[in-house]
Amino acid sequence: MTIPWLTMDDPFPPVESALGDPDGLLAAGDDLSPERLLDAYTKGIFPWFGGDDPVLWWSPNLRAVLWLRDVHVSRSLRRTIRSAGYRVTVDWAFPRVVAACAEPRAAAAGTWITAGMAESYRGLASLGYAHSVEVWSENLLIGGLYGVALGRMFYGESMFSWRSGASKIALVYLARQLEEWGFELIDCQVPTTHLASLGASAIPRTVFVQAVERLVRLPGVPSPWTFAPGLPETVRVR
Repeated sequence: MTIPWLTMDDPFPPVESALGDPDGLLAAGDDLSPERLLDAYTKGIFPWFGGDDPVLWWSPNLRAVLWLRDVHVSRSLRRTIRSAGYRVTVDWAFPRVVAACAEPRAAAAGTWITAGMAESYRGLASLGYAHSVEVWSENLLIGGLYGVALGRMFYGESMFSWRSGASKIALVYLARQLEEWGFELIDCQVPTTHLASLGASAIPRTVFVQAVERLVRLPGVPSPWTFAPGLPETVRVR
């Protein structure tokens, strides 16, 4: 089977037409404009591709999500949050977080966050749709994540850790703040053991798309974001 090539004016095909192998591959095309990205997210579609590949668009049959009510904070992680003295911020250093996420990982040959991809998400940040969470040890950035928010729906894109547990801390802070704002879940795209340890699970595409259609219609939170005072005290073991 083949997938369609999208020119700038072509709409996405129905997500139900995505391939089963590889799971969720829906379309290809070189358009990474803010309009194309935002349209994709409202339909439960995300871009993911290698540096030499065209832009590939995905909507897996099973979608990894983190329901905010199910976020699991282990006792060891809670101790780290309470005692390590790290500072956690939001929307302070978006370009640095994206650059850190783009660095090659030890277990991978390269990175899927190309220069063009990074530029596209910096554009979304300038429009108030993309956000970053940063974890600092004194003035050193040691971990973080970034993603996209539409309405009361958050789409996680990538995270990094330069110190053990730092990306988990970023995700826990984000999850608690999103919960206070009335968000329900974070899209994690594909399952990983790292995310599973925090409570992520897989749901059918139909369930995910229904949630997206409902949540993106709700009023969003104005940018730039700030964490509520005393947020660390809301982090609890579940």
